[in-house]
Order: sequence, then structure tokens, then C-alpha cells
Amino acid sequence: MQVQVRDNNVEQALRVLKKRLQREGVFREMKLRKYFEKPSEARVREKAEAVRRARKAARKQAIREGLIAAPKAPARAPRPGSSPRPQ
Repeated sequence: MQVQVRDNNVEQALRVLKKRLQREGVFREMKLRKYFEKPSEARVREKAEAVRRARKAARKQAIREGLIAAPKAPARAPRPGSSPRPQ
């Protein structure tokens, strides 16, 4: 996996690299391989993950079809140091 560093901005390149590794599941894989996992435990974990993915997909489908309401976005707190808008 390669990430280009533009304008000597290493911090941004690191952020991009971490995001790509996260998306690929590398960190998760490293965490799982840190200790030995019995095959029976792996099956149980994979089945639970599959159930979780199926529920999430069903919930998203129901939201798209209008069967259930979408979750409300939390109210954003004002930034420190900013003043409220005049009306």
C-alpha cells in the first residue's frame, strides 16, 4: 500500500495511511492475530459478525423503504470561542 507525501506534509500522509489501513481491516486483523484463537471460537465470532452485518443491512433497507424512521443526528454543541449568530 502506498501513500504519496505532498508538499512535505507527512502528518496528512500518515492520516491517509491510517484511514486506508483501517478500511482494509489491518488493525483488526493484527488484534485478532495477537493471541491464538481456537477454531470453534473463530466460527462463533464469524457467525456473530455475519448476524451483525445482516441486521445492519436489514435496518438500512427498512430505513430506505420508509418502514422505520432514521435515527436523529445529535445536536451539535457550539464551538468554544465562537459567539452565537445575531438575529
